[in-house]
Amino acid sequence: MTCRERVIAAIRGEPLDHTPHNVCFTTPALEQMIAHTGNPNYEETVGNHIHLMRLRKPKAPVPDRDGYVADEFGVVFDISGADKDIGTVAGRVIPNIDDMAAYEPPAVDELWLRAACTQHAETAGDRFTVGLLGFSLFERVWSLFGMEDLLCAMVTDPDAVHALLRKINAYNLRKVEIAIECGFDGILFGDDWGSQRGLIMGPERWRALIKPYANEMYAAVKSKGRIVLHHSCGDCRAIMGDLAAMGLDVYQTFQPEIYGLNKLPGIAIWGGISTQADLPFRTPEEIYALTRRTMEILGAGGGYIAAPTHDIPADVPPENVEAMVRAFKGLPM
Repeated sequence: MTCRERVIAAIRGEPLDHTPHNVCFTTPALEQMIAHTGNPNYEETVGNHIHLMRLRKPKAPVPDRDGYVADEFGVVFDISGADKDIGTVAGRVIPNIDDMAAYEPPAVDELWLRAACTQHAETAGDRFTVGLLGFSLFERVWSLFGMEDLLCAMVTDPDAVHALLRKINAYNLRKVEIAIECGFDGILFGDDWGSQRGLIMGPERWRALIKPYANEMYAAVKSKGRIVLHHSCGDCRAIMGDLAAMGLDVYQTFQPEIYGLNKLPGIAIWGGISTQADLPFRTPEEIYALTRRTMEILGAGGGYIAAPTHDIPADVPPENVEAMVRAFKGLPM
């Protein structure tokens, strides 16, 4: 089987010759692996089954502000700390709730996106191709307006929140349309809804304010016969039934400290090897055994893409990454 065929078979719960796997790295972690192995192309040796592209331009440096970058929406991120890839939001684009209605998202740079998608496809090989639309709904609004104020506005002025979400979703749908035209096998929507103990905004407000737009995005992908994937950290058990009914094919990231090793009804899972509780702290031998056991349990009958629960952070010892990858490949320790 090709990598692409293996991923599709896993998602559909069809017979497999081997459970597919995928490993992504934060920038510091990848630099650490390159230094450890002496291989500048280390990431290519992992054997990833998924070829992922972020459907956004790279963040641009902010003039006269070292350590700060801005995204397509004008949101400024501080990357001077430990998080060099996403950073922390610095400031607000929408000052107050009265400005929500007047805010207009940027126009999609269609020429750039089509060119980037074409270039991405040329390096895919036999892998399953995924376009990642991060900060898609809830995360996009709070990055513009502030987390605490958004949660308050979801209670006090839901109409204003709806108005902004409708505009953001139109932007998202255009990007999805172009990515699908360019041949992606699936679209991964990134939008963190969960905390360690449940939904950040609660299931009632998720259903009232987030679900209608997520449903539109999923439907746009499903209507073209492509795979719908969604990333959310945290505990989303309260809405898993909704997500299955909406047509979600793959849920990522599947955190064992929240979900155990129990599959999700009607939804394939991506993750399972904890970057929170296991990879930074256990021995390589323990990581190898844990990875093999997780693959045996979650991979039985398909429906599983083996992976860390998030991009590998820099606190994971390189030896543990190597042990996990050997387990993914079915190689002896």
